[in-house]
Formats: sequence, structure tokens, C-alpha cells
Amino acid sequence: MPRPFRSLRRKLTLRARRQWLLARALRRGRQLRPVRDRTGRINPGDILLFATMRNEALRLPWFLDYYRAMGIRHFLVVDNGSDDGGRDYLSGQEDVSVWLAHTSYKAARFGMDWLNWLLHRHGAGHWCLTVDPDEFLVYPHHDTRPLQALTDWLDASNIRSFSAMLLDMYPRGSLVAQPYRAGQDPFQIARWFDPANYVIRKNGEYGNLWVQGGPRARAFFADDPENAPALNKIPLVRWRRGMAYVSSTHMLLPRSLNLVYDQDGGEKASGCLLHAKFLSTFAEKSAEELTRRQHYADSQEYLAYHAGLRDDPDFWCEQSCALRDWRQLEDLGLISKGNWA
Repeated sequence: MPRPFRSLRRKLTLRARRQWLLARALRRGRQLRPVRDRTGRINPGDILLFATMRNEALRLPWFLDYYRAMGIRHFLVVDNGSDDGGRDYLSGQEDVSVWLAHTSYKAARFGMDWLNWLLHRHGAGHWCLTVDPDEFLVYPHHDTRPLQALTDWLDASNIRSFSAMLLDMYPRGSLVAQPYRAGQDPFQIARWFDPANYVIRKNGEYGNLWVQGGPRARAFFADDPENAPALNKIPLVRWRRGMAYVSSTHMLLPRSLNLVYDQDGGEKASGCLLHAKFLSTFAEKSAEELTRRQHYADSQEYLAYHAGLRDDPDFWCEQSCALRDWRQLEDLGLISKGNWA
């Protein structure tokens, strides 16, 4: 088939898929029941954060404080039937709106149908950050410049989406040896990361980069690296109606939002999501999610975690690096300033 026809067919296919995703979001959005809806307090120009959670009460105090300090003005959270008090905690926070979903996380495309609906309903016209409760954004100059400085520059540069590689952080030694406490900085414990050991390839259909590797790949998927978790994320987007996340925050439609890299040999600005999964709570959380079987590919990832955790693994190795600051990540090529001086 000639290239122009292939290009047209792909464009039409992706447009139809986007309409299907938006229709799903509309239907699944009806499953959400407002627990505390404060979205009337959202102001023009506010940067918003969207998340789904279940039984994350221990993480919430630090999570909220971290992103408030960064400049998030309102949190929109879907709670998938928590029973640890986290929903009540969020309901008491004046800058948080909470919805309850008692229906299947898996049937809602692992929560993305719910988030696509909230993004459609409340995110249009705003910069929107979509993350999990164990993901913490860092970007060049984040220690001296608020998130709005970055989004203002993105606006001025006519850039609509910003990528951040998921960087798995871990402690040295046993995960259970250093119990995590509510309100604690998780990176006081999980200070280490893999500086290399990453594989990158391009997704021809959606145009996004697909990144795998790090401690999860070497500890849990050494014999099956192609099924290691994806680390590529596009969490920060200037949202418009008609946009939709396709698979977690790995990729979006329209396809142009996935082109967060320079194809001519240069570099575009990018960040990292520091991933605080590997704390003392990890084994209990993995066991719960394995029992629920609500995750991708019949929870194959959590089956691998369950098997690997039997021996209380130490993710640290001779190549591990202790996190210092964003400049270290830039030197390692894990984030980039691009043209943002």
C-alpha cells in the first residue's frame, strides 16, 4: 500500500480509537460517586493533579505536601473502595475533590476511563499532571522554580506535553528493615536507583518511546525482559477536550502529544517520576493486588513480584547510585533541560 494511504488509514484508525476511548470515559464516568466535590474552587490557570488510589493512606500526607509545594492547586482523586481511612483523610483536605468508584478497576481500563472522564470534565484549559500516589515528579530546576515556571515556558514554546521517565527508587538492603511512616519523605529510605540498564524503542503506531529496564527488570523479569514494566510516561499535559490517555500515562491521543523527543538529534526538555514503590509496605500491597487480580495482563506483574519477594530481595548492586539532585540525573541522561535554560 502506498505510504500516503497507509498514513491516512492510521490517522482514521487512531481518530476512531480516540472517539471510542472518550465514549468509554463518558460511560464509566457515570460510575463515579462524588464524596467531596470542591471543583467549583478551581481557578483559571490552576495546575491540577489527577490520580486513582486504593488503600494509600500511609502515602497521602507526603504526596499532598510534595505537590502542594511544587504548585499544584487542586487534586482530583478517584478512590477505588479503600478501607484504610484514606478516603476520609482526602475528604478533609480543602484542595482535594474525591470520587468513589466501587466498580472494577480492571473494567475501567485500570482506572484510565475514570481519569479520562475527569480530565475531560475538569481539566480542559489547564495543565494537568496525572500520577500515581507513589510517583513524584522532578524536572530541571525543580528545586528553585515552581511547576508554573515550567508550564509557562512550555506554553511560550507551544509545547503541549511533557515526558518523565519512571525511575524506580529503592533502599539498600531489606525492604522491611526500614519501616515507612506516614508523612515521611520516602526517599530518605529509597535513596538508590539504576543509572543505566535501560532499553528504548519506538512505538510505530502511536509514535511514543517505550522504555524498560531498571531494578524491576533485573530482579523480577530477568528471564522475560520484554514483559518488564514500561517506564515511559507523559504525565503533564495542557489538556483540551478530545484528548485521551490510551494506556496508563504511557501514551495519548492525538498522536502528536506523544512526540516528546527530538527526532533530529537534539534534546527536548524532560523530567523523571521518582517511583517510591519499594518501601516496607510493598510486600503487603503486592499480596493485596495479586488477590484482587485487577491489574494489566491478569496481574502478571504482581505474580512476578510475589515470586521475587519470597527471598526478601536487595535491589542494591555495585552500579547503584544514591540520588543527589536533578543535575545528577541530567548528567546521566535521565532528564534534560532541552532549551529551557
